[in-house]
Amino acid sequence: MRVLGVDPGLTRCGLGVVDGRGRKLSCVAVGVARSPVDDDLALRLRSVAEVVEDWMDTHRPEVVAIERVFSQHNVRTVMGTAQVSGVVALAAARRDLPVAFHTPSEVKAAISGSGRADKKQVTAMVTRILGLAAAPKPADAADALALAVCHLWRAPMAERLAAAEAKAAELARNHRARLQAAQRSARNGGRP
Repeated sequence: MRVLGVDPGLTRCGLGVVDGRGRKLSCVAVGVARSPVDDDLALRLRSVAEVVEDWMDTHRPEVVAIERVFSQHNVRTVMGTAQVSGVVALAAARRDLPVAFHTPSEVKAAISGSGRADKKQVTAMVTRILGLAAAPKPADAADALALAVCHLWRAPMAERLAAAEAKAAELARNHRARLQAAQRSARNGGRP
């Protein structure tokens, strides 16, 4: 499976494409989409969107994993991050690509085993997991690779959980139907 990880940001939007299954993963591409700080917001969003769309068309991911926006003290930063997330999700939807959102703590826990890992630890683990010769820079790029790895490792578990939930719902429906049939039979003196 090929995943495009996106660490959304208005100034620097981290992008990382990872290919593989299980523990056998490889880095396909890593980088950032940048937008000029002095440009109007709409132009900045268009600038990021164009780079993200180019990555989607070039690398053909099967899914896009985006970091879920979390509350920060700087409202302007949160707004820019949320707007970039929306632009990326829209670009994926236009290509019929599924989008998965992962919280920063989910990503950190998947990569390092601790939801409180710092950026340095995440970067070191991503470098090690993907067998990279050098740590990806800037940190936004490493975070994007971490998102892709997180999704690749969590998606099979989520799929198994969804399958188990569907099976449990089917068993519950069948059980209710048998109970209702038994109750009808009892009311009718043993006749179905």
